[in-house]
Amino acid sequence: MRLKTKWENAVSQMAYWPRTIRLIWAAAPRWTSVWAILLVLQGILPALAVYIAKLLVDGLVSARSAANPWSSAQHLLFLVGAMASVLLLSDILQSAIEWVRVAQAENIQEHIRAFVHEKAGTLDLAFYETPEYFDLLEQTRTEAGSRPIALLESFGTLIQNGLTLCAMAAMLIAYGPWLPLVLLVSTIPAFYVVLRFERSHYRWWQAMTPERRWTQYFDTVLTHSDSAAEVRVFDLNSHFVNRYQSLRRRLISERLKRLRKLILKKSGASLAALALSGAAMATMAWRVMQGHATLGDLALFYGAFSRGQNLMQSLLNSVGQIFSNSLYLKNLYRFLDLKPSIVDPEKPKTAPLLLRDGISFEHVNFAYPGTSRMALKDFSLFIPAGKIVAIVGANGAGKSTLLKLLCRLYEVRTGRIALDGIDIRNLRIADLRRMLTVLFQFPVQYHAAARENIAIGDLTSQSREGAVEDAARLAGADQIISALPNGYDSILGKWFVKGEELSGGEWQRVALARAYVRNSPIIVLDEPTSFMDSWSEADWFDCFRRLAAERTGLVITHRFTIAMRADIIHVMDDGRIVESGTHHDLVAQDGLYAQSWLSQMQAAGTPATCV
Repeated sequence: MRLKTKWENAVSQMAYWPRTIRLIWAAAPRWTSVWAILLVLQGILPALAVYIAKLLVDGLVSARSAANPWSSAQHLLFLVGAMASVLLLSDILQSAIEWVRVAQAENIQEHIRAFVHEKAGTLDLAFYETPEYFDLLEQTRTEAGSRPIALLESFGTLIQNGLTLCAMAAMLIAYGPWLPLVLLVSTIPAFYVVLRFERSHYRWWQAMTPERRWTQYFDTVLTHSDSAAEVRVFDLNSHFVNRYQSLRRRLISERLKRLRKLILKKSGASLAALALSGAAMATMAWRVMQGHATLGDLALFYGAFSRGQNLMQSLLNSVGQIFSNSLYLKNLYRFLDLKPSIVDPEKPKTAPLLLRDGISFEHVNFAYPGTSRMALKDFSLFIPAGKIVAIVGANGAGKSTLLKLLCRLYEVRTGRIALDGIDIRNLRIADLRRMLTVLFQFPVQYHAAARENIAIGDLTSQSREGAVEDAARLAGADQIISALPNGYDSILGKWFVKGEELSGGEWQRVALARAYVRNSPIIVLDEPTSFMDSWSEADWFDCFRRLAAERTGLVITHRFTIAMRADIIHVMDDGRIVESGTHHDLVAQDGLYAQSWLSQMQAAGTPATCV
């Protein structure tokens, strides 16, 4: 049963070979063709060199016994030239192969990276919230990306050494048909040891993926600017250094232990191979002493047998490496074969250019993947077109979930979300997201020029003269950017040379400008003023009012000073809408909103009557 399982595993690994070869050919067809031709030539030359050596030895022995040795040896100069040419050509081919291999490898790696990046961009957001995904991504990044190249090189070595070995075996058969069999038997123990080690190492490497990810995490905490201040204030450096070094020592110790076992087993296999080689050489030397073979035959036998033994070991090692690389390829193809569940409909409907009716959430139920707690419970909400609607509520009430569902970053369990009565699941994902301009609660700080930082909100808007500057003025970022040394060409962030760091509020204004530059009918802002001071809020909302004219705005906020200026306010609690109305209506109801408003105003030292 165990043998059957191993055979089934080997067959399953072989299934990746055709796909890998197609991938390699698609990435570098011309380089692969040149590489294959060079390998064939490189495989033939060693056998030719051994045969020329035999002719040289026999010629030298014959010339030495001749009456005029120099005259008899003159024809050997051609053989010497031929040998020199073969050796020179072999060196040239080896250099050419290395050059071709580098070009080939770069093309293949870029091809695979493009696949990985493209796949990562199409997967559901839910994938990014599971440790299994990050384990698989780590395995794909660290090993699987280079394994197709390693597999190709193993195939190349197999072909090259196979050609050379066939030529060597053909010469050895003349001295005994049993000699090729001796070559095979002498290398089997080493092959078995290496194959067992590779399979065991792969299982260990896969099992250690969480530990490797932990070391990367500790390294990031110790070196990244996001954690630098807190690590220093709480004196955490030595703590994380110890955690990192403890894990690294464990990984290194286990790896060295495994390598030590491999070396001992390989030494035993080498002794067995040496004993068989010695017996074969002793047999050939006895034949020379008996006059049944010449010194040239002995030279040819020694060169062919010793080279053949190395070739056979290399050949079997290549087979072992092919199976080993196939194990790692499994991770690459597992990643590339991941399928998103949020996809375009088979027959998509046309998305409206402008919202005429509004956005409706109809009896929506939703829980995040991996949890049973409902973020939204029989949730219904209507957002009229052309109005600014504020959603307020405590942390965990489900406010930001609305944004993610509206963007179809997640799929609702039951119910539906509709734009002008069209279920968003009936729209192309790209068309739906084109209708939305979004500022997330924690916007990305792109380390790029200020102009690019804003323009990537809608790359098509670059053709509109002044679109970036207009968006920056609306967001209150124009003065900030203009004050930088190179204005809109200044690099933001400190990761690169001459970068300019911004405060949290300034970064938020740049992100707001990025949202504004996208000319979409629906604007969704999640905590848009969380890093702004209270003096800036009123001015910002006035700008937002002008921007949102004839558009539909959804503002998710904790700040009642922002919510009170909205046309309609909805209060969320435990995944439901519990109160709705204008600011004055809600204060008059003396419910949850009124209590929270009173608490916030008292905390700010502002009279609650300022409404």
